[in-house]
Amino acid sequence: MPTATPAAWILESVDEPALQRMAAWLALVLTPGDVVTLAGDLGAGKTTFARALIRALTDAPELEVPSPTFALVQDYACPRCAIIHADLYRLGSPTDVAELGLFDDAGATVTLIEWADRAAALVPPDYIAVAISDAADGEARRVAIIGHGANGERIERLARLAAFAARAGWTGAPRYLDGDASVRAYARLQERDRPLSLAPVEAVGDSAAGEKGLTPSHAVLMNAPAAPASSKAYRAIAHLADDVGAFMAVGQALRTAGLSVPDLYAADRAQGFLMLEDLGDDCFATALAAGVPLVSLYATATDVLLHLRRFPPARRLPIDASGAAHKVPLFDLDALSVEVAQLLDWHWPEVHRQPAPAEVRASFAAAFTPLLKQVAADTSGWVLRDFHSPNLFWLPGRAGIQRVGVIDFQDAMCGSSAYDVAALLQDARLDVSPNLERTLLDHYCALAKGTEPGFDEADFRRAYAILGAQRATKILGIFVRLWRRDGKRGYLVHLPRLWRNLERNLTHPDLGALRNWFDQCYRVEHRGRLG
Repeated sequence: MPTATPAAWILESVDEPALQRMAAWLALVLTPGDVVTLAGDLGAGKTTFARALIRALTDAPELEVPSPTFALVQDYACPRCAIIHADLYRLGSPTDVAELGLFDDAGATVTLIEWADRAAALVPPDYIAVAISDAADGEARRVAIIGHGANGERIERLARLAAFAARAGWTGAPRYLDGDASVRAYARLQERDRPLSLAPVEAVGDSAAGEKGLTPSHAVLMNAPAAPASSKAYRAIAHLADDVGAFMAVGQALRTAGLSVPDLYAADRAQGFLMLEDLGDDCFATALAAGVPLVSLYATATDVLLHLRRFPPARRLPIDASGAAHKVPLFDLDALSVEVAQLLDWHWPEVHRQPAPAEVRASFAAAFTPLLKQVAADTSGWVLRDFHSPNLFWLPGRAGIQRVGVIDFQDAMCGSSAYDVAALLQDARLDVSPNLERTLLDHYCALAKGTEPGFDEADFRRAYAILGAQRATKILGIFVRLWRRDGKRGYLVHLPRLWRNLERNLTHPDLGALRNWFDQCYRVEHRGRLG
């Protein structure tokens, strides 16, 4: 087994509840392909740790997790990953271990191994070790979670994340929350024992809960590590935020405008950690499944965007009391263009079995660029960027537009307000019928025209079609990228809906040249689900 000196998260005097909490923290960062070894004397708590880890991974606190001492291997399934739990105590040699086939499909599973010394060199060099031993006082345990090889940085960050939560007063076991398509990750915390404002947490936001004299019983922890170096060029051109300061600044601006965005409880900008108000589990898809009419959800969200027109974005927004500011970028031609190029970079090779030739890229740009120049000229409104069902929550206990909770706005820009209307009414994840889309677009235009003498409805509808086409084109490429590069196959199910949205936008008279390009370069058989 590799013996390289690793990065470690070490806690002293760990009782059984604290041992289980450490397991829950580790579960937050595990992904398919991870191998976790558990070392310690008989009765040290290896199986207790593994049991808590499996329950956290499966999000099933009452799941029966028997010791695999006699069965040798136990298998578990959950939406995040397959899990293998092995106990090698009764095996005598690496040959016996090899016959179990623990690593036959290691890239698709999280593998937990007790008594991993029996496996010797079979354990891959990049693994995570959990070492449990008696504490110096003999009354509790000493627990070290050790990241070997490429896992060192991940375990170091996990230790800092848990310390941030503790400083902010949240001491319970975290629960993994499904995140978005970015590198950000989220967890829910439900136990709190100290005030929200604690040094050395860098900044504490003005909490609406605090103003109302309420004590929040749960919060959401955002972990926003730096984006991988391979994506930095794209992120810079597309104006994607690399600092949680953007989330803090835009959130405060939207909160001041009267929107239901998460209150900020605590922040560590340098690390990329935020403690936020928990808006619950009722995103639009969940609310719809629970019986909330789709028209109620989307009509209220449309009114949110109408309301936001009264509060145009400033180019510089304060981040916190330190005087630091966030510069809100413009949705310029470069950003619009690099986004639509995702179609040629990722989707085109899948359906044409070759990279997009130079002449195809040139004709694509010739059809799209004149349209993008038109919408890039408008920098007067908010572009929250991902104002659609996964980021919208139904809050029936609130009134008016505040019944819609909004998250994932850190990449906001100054641009045409038609973009978010198209993102909402042409939702990439849920079906919005063409009839409802027309009704709510008519509603939006009528109210905007009635309250703003300068509102040009024809220009807005043209921008709506252009930006709807831009967004659908971009996401077709991004969803294939998430499949091919990141292994997130579930996004492919949405491709037919995106094609339908794109095709409706292409019927606008001013998009004729772009429609002709798609008709020539993407035949009907190319417009569907891949994989």
